[in-house]
Amino acid sequence: MALLLLKQWCRGEGLDETHSLMVLVPEGVEVAQIEATMETIKALGRVRVRGRHFNQKLDRLTVLCECKEKVDPNKVPPEVMPEGGTEAWNMVMVSEDADVVDGPQSAPEEVSGTVAPGGSPESIIRAVGDLLAKMEKPSGENSKAFEHWLEHARLMVEESDCSAKEKRRRIMESLKGPALGVVKAVRNTDPEVSPKQCLEAIESAFGSAETGEDLYFAFRLLQQQPKEKLSDFLRRLELSLTRVVQRGGLPPNRADRARVEQLLRGAVHSDIMLVQLKLRERRECPPSFLELLSKIRSEEEYESSRLKLNSSVRRVQ
Repeated sequence: MALLLLKQWCRGEGLDETHSLMVLVPEGVEVAQIEATMETIKALGRVRVRGRHFNQKLDRLTVLCECKEKVDPNKVPPEVMPEGGTEAWNMVMVSEDADVVDGPQSAPEEVSGTVAPGGSPESIIRAVGDLLAKMEKPSGENSKAFEHWLEHARLMVEESDCSAKEKRRRIMESLKGPALGVVKAVRNTDPEVSPKQCLEAIESAFGSAETGEDLYFAFRLLQQQPKEKLSDFLRRLELSLTRVVQRGGLPPNRADRARVEQLLRGAVHSDIMLVQLKLRERRECPPSFLELLSKIRSEEEYESSRLKLNSSVRRVQ
């Protein structure tokens, strides 16, 4: 549902959900225009775009925005009209007294049914089932989609409030073909098999055959790409590290240190920022992923503001 979609996206980006909202905009709208339009709502204060995903069903971009002020649904309208536009942009925001406030046409069911960061357990699991029904073994782009969906399926199964029996029923009803056969075989062996074990069985049958050691070796080879922001590189590291830990390639209590060490080793285009963050001094007491992401994004924000100021000064001179 829309609440989980927004909450999990905020969690993945390290954002405070009470200072965040989602907005649906037409494809092709630039980040600068989105931020400028959202800032016309004075109650939000300064607004920054933190993520964008294209929703094919809605033919819209789902945009995650971070706001300087706390998002109050009593002060923020459910939609905003862009300057010179003919169609309002619908918004989704978290409310203190109601779990979520949706714009009238935000279509959370359709939003969550796409490969977006979050969604209802049913839609994510159904997506996995539809994918696996079409293939004996994912490969290439299908393999990437499988890993992406399975990651969110696992997360949604863990976060959902319904009972284990209900989750298991939904998995059984949504799967098809070979994937359904795998789960049936597991359930015949143990009628009380957990939803998590069902997903693990699917991953064993259709996922990558790489061991935890293989994944850890690949993790240690990751490097920052030219023009890739340090925060984006960190998120890429985290996806890889999560798989390493899940496959037993690294104990969970060593993940924070491994993350910092690989960031220092692989961030070949951000030496100055690494020095400013003093990460080398924190190897023995490394920050968590969210703490590290927050510090890096703050530093990137400061650097961006400094460059804009210098550019403005040069134009005035």
